[in-house]
Amino acid sequence: MLHTCIANNALSQGKQIHSLIIHRGFAFATRTFFQNKLIDMYVKCGSLVNARRVFDEMTERDGFSWNVIIAAYRKHGFPHEALTLFNQMNRTGVQPDQFTFASILPACAILGALEQGMYIHRSIIESGILSNVVVASALIDMYTKCGSVQKARELFDKMPQRNVISWNVMMVGYAHSGNLDEAIKLFKEMPQRDVVSWNLMIAAYAQNGVFDEALRLFKEMPQPDVVSWNTMIAGYAQNGYAEKALETFGQMQLAGVTPNPTTFASILPACAKMGALEQGMDIHESILGRGLFLDVVIASALVDMYAKCGSINVARQLFDKMSQRDAVSWNAMIAGYAQNGDLDEALKLFKEMPQRDKASWNVMIAGYAQNGLVEKALDFFKQMQLAGVLPNSTTFASILLACAKIGALGQGMDIHQSIIGSGLLSDVVVVSALIDMYVKCGEIQKACELFDKMSKRDTITWNAMIAGFAKNGDLDEALKLFKEMPQQDVASWNVMIAGYTQNGLVEKALEFFKQMLMAGVQPDQFTFASILPACAKMGAFKQGMDIHQSAIESGFLSDVVVASALVDMYAKCGSTQKAREIFNKMSQRDAVSWNAMIAGYAIHGFHKDALKLFELLKHSGTYPDHVSFLCVLFACSHAGLVDDGCKYFYSMGEFYCIMPTMDHYVCMVDLLGRAGDLGEALNFIIKMPIKPPVIVWLCLLGACRSHKNIGLGISIASLLFDLDPKNAASYVLLSNIYAEVGRWDDVQKVRRLMKDGGIKKIPGCSWIEVHKMVHAFCVGDKSHPQTVEIYAMLAKLSREMMAEGYFPDSGHVLNDVEEEEKELFLCHHSEKLAIAFGLLNTSPGTTIRVVKNLRVCVDCHTATKFISKIVAREIVVRDANRFHHFKKGQCSCRDYW
Repeated sequence: MLHTCIANNALSQGKQIHSLIIHRGFAFATRTFFQNKLIDMYVKCGSLVNARRVFDEMTERDGFSWNVIIAAYRKHGFPHEALTLFNQMNRTGVQPDQFTFASILPACAILGALEQGMYIHRSIIESGILSNVVVASALIDMYTKCGSVQKARELFDKMPQRNVISWNVMMVGYAHSGNLDEAIKLFKEMPQRDVVSWNLMIAAYAQNGVFDEALRLFKEMPQPDVVSWNTMIAGYAQNGYAEKALETFGQMQLAGVTPNPTTFASILPACAKMGALEQGMDIHESILGRGLFLDVVIASALVDMYAKCGSINVARQLFDKMSQRDAVSWNAMIAGYAQNGDLDEALKLFKEMPQRDKASWNVMIAGYAQNGLVEKALDFFKQMQLAGVLPNSTTFASILLACAKIGALGQGMDIHQSIIGSGLLSDVVVVSALIDMYVKCGEIQKACELFDKMSKRDTITWNAMIAGFAKNGDLDEALKLFKEMPQQDVASWNVMIAGYTQNGLVEKALEFFKQMLMAGVQPDQFTFASILPACAKMGAFKQGMDIHQSAIESGFLSDVVVASALVDMYAKCGSTQKAREIFNKMSQRDAVSWNAMIAGYAIHGFHKDALKLFELLKHSGTYPDHVSFLCVLFACSHAGLVDDGCKYFYSMGEFYCIMPTMDHYVCMVDLLGRAGDLGEALNFIIKMPIKPPVIVWLCLLGACRSHKNIGLGISIASLLFDLDPKNAASYVLLSNIYAEVGRWDDVQKVRRLMKDGGIKKIPGCSWIEVHKMVHAFCVGDKSHPQTVEIYAMLAKLSREMMAEGYFPDSGHVLNDVEEEEKELFLCHHSEKLAIAFGLLNTSPGTTIRVVKNLRVCVDCHTATKFISKIVAREIVVRDANRFHHFKKGQCSCRDYW
């Protein structure tokens, strides 16, 4: 009867039979043979609790009893309990056999318990079972998964007899340790390969990112089975190629291969990664159609997918419907709440867990850390230790991330001591996190000391150190380390590209990106998220379009971070139309996506579009954040919408509980100052709840210059000279104020102050991209190979503009020189040189796009309006403040900038 229960997976029927036998007091109910059958039935029907109850009630246990219960705990994901039972078995005097060892060695492998594994190895030798090929293969697997590949190889070489499993296990060991060459060598030497061998080798290539070779092997198989397809899908999914994973899943179905539970468990994380909710829902339908929702692994993956796609309520409904939940299920739901920012619900669920594992604590700590609640993360870390749960490498990595986020050096150093006490200082993941923490806390020397002491480093460690130097602006040292790396991965290139971009060396970043492609390294979503801002800064529109195409080909266009970076790039390169096309196609948007598009409209002066999109954001389900309000205030400022700007500013705290930052106060001063309400702007500064920094006063000084309020301007400049005597902007703005009213003696006094103080004005510089090359020009630049032609073009344009009624506005030239010399000086401003170069090197009708590092002067603004009319071209200039679209003699800013 029990056999029938097992065959039908009829747990309730099995329980009834068990109860009936106990109730009637049959003598055989307490015999070892029958109790073993009961344990076996409960295990195979999925009730580990009942199996353990029967096991604990046994007065006599034989090897079978121990083997069944040890194997059950290991298979159900409780390796610690399996090891505890194994140790109890040894103390009772029951000798382990090959079945015991074959079950317990994988538990050691899961836990990375090398010492325990070595102890079991000695027991195997004493038992005379080492010659058993299954046991020997399990030993090899244990050694490789515990990081001791050399010991595994020694054992492999001594085996008197090997089967295909032995070869496969050794091959996988090399692949997982990153030694792909040795894995390939073993694969080629195998006397006989089964389909598993092919699948494992495909997986080895895929997991190491060598997809061309993985695909070649996949195509060489006579008839790929479901495992082969699963291997390719999992390889793509785990390496971040989510779209490729979904594409392969579609090909698998077209090939007539039926997906199995492993397929769904592999493809659902790909949907989660992409935020591909619709595809995930289709897969959910397939799972229901095949009756696989009862599978706890698949159900957990579904919960995780819905949570990561933002459908947290659907995830919870599925979670509540699960007839069986394991720790993975609970952790997926808790992580879902944490990732969606609902830490209260995550904590509530954490407290309801019937049995918390280490991963549960780690999920909560990581959730607090990632949501910026660092103190909560640190408090939870303490609670975890008080509960007797020992932190592991994942715990320390999460808590160190929390310390790194807020620069909590003291607490980070305390955790460093805890790591030493726990014996995990040799763990590469932990040391890398420590290095990252010290770097972000500004202790680069301590990071270097840790790095230099490491006996073994992986790419994460190297990358953390390189990122440290890059973050501190030492790109030379970062590049030196990059070149010294034994092997660079995509993250290494990303760190360097991000380093150059963040330090303003955008040309270097683009050059490095090209080198990366030439080296055959495939970019990932982080590459695109790092290189696109470099294109945005330089206005490299054509190069940005090429990178957009690369993102499509690489399958990362659906990534919300990449798509948001593309929106930002197109907007900052002058094409709000392309930016909006990308934005509209996004299947999932976060606050960053909305902000990028709103900011794009704002910097172009399209205030109506910016405000309309902000209103859509408020009703989209995504809450506006402090950046959203910054973008909308900027839009109001550059359109003179004082009332709207004030309304949005005061609604931040009233309706959204967002405290204004210094940037918001600067925007408000700019809004009032541009509109000419200088008194109101000054009053606003005086009433600020925090001490106004230099940038606020500079903003008001700029407004004084625009509205020629000399008295207030002089007072503010005097204040700024005391606050920040080395800031060139204060002197330049005051000089401008004096120059505009012809007070040249005062101009000279200011210039002498600058010279005596060693203060230098930032030179004007403009960039233009032509034929995918970026050309830079400074004021009066004569270094370009086409200098003669450029200056001839400017002279020609000047004559034609004069004929159209243009007069140079020499009032903005700070030198007290002859009028003719002033006009010549104005002709050689950097943006005019760039525009002339663009006209010489592009076909008629092509839009000219220029980026300038400073605010466009009044004369250049007027001149560019005339040029746009004369040459019948649109000229787009992005200055330090905003975009100017010149067309047919008009500018999009309507002369309000």
